[in-house]
Amino acid sequence: QVQLIESGGGLVQAGGSLRLSCTATGRTFSAFRMGWFRQAPGKEQQFVAAMTWIANITTYADSVKGRFTVSRDSAKDTLYLQMNRLQPEDTAIYYCLAGRLTTGVSDPTRYDFWGQGTQVTVSS
Repeated sequence: QVQLIESGGGLVQAGGSLRLSCTATGRTFSAFRMGWFRQAPGKEQQFVAAMTWIANITTYADSVKGRFTVSRDSAKDTLYLQMNRLQPEDTAIYYCLAGRLTTGVSDPTRYDFWGQGTQVTVSS
């Protein structure tokens, strides 16, 4: 069983940065696609970014392109989300997802494993 543990959330001012981490236990990420999703109060869950673990191919939501970067450290079995120039609208609970899916990366229902989430709050 894969367990995903997120960390790195917090409170920052607009324009600031945070780096989220997602570490897997139980199994390697080598055969997985990884994704970051977020959910703000009163809103639907929103796709943020995803990557293929082996090929290192990344996909970003239009709202975060140029500001967020997803990356991995294979040796540590850890996925990162570097978030720069944060805005109040980025405030949400951020979730790390993993799965063996090959299509539909922006659909959270296609993933098999979820983390517990980490809160990101951006003040104006």
